Amino acid sequence: MAAITSDITAARNLNPRRRHRSYPRVIKRGRHNAYRVKKPTDTGTRHDSPPSIQLAPTAS
Repeated sequence: MAAITSDITAARNLNPRRRHRSYPRVIKRGRHNAYRVKKPTDTGTRHDSPPSIQLAPTAS
């Protein structure tokens, strides 16, 4: 069992790391669903690093 688990979790079998990106949720063709249809102004924003989390100070 340990050999099978180590084979499954080997680096060659894992998915590659995802890029940091944010795109609007749109579709190319309009059908009967809740998503907007893509327009020429819908462009994505590529990020070169992960998001930085900033916590706002709380009132005491």
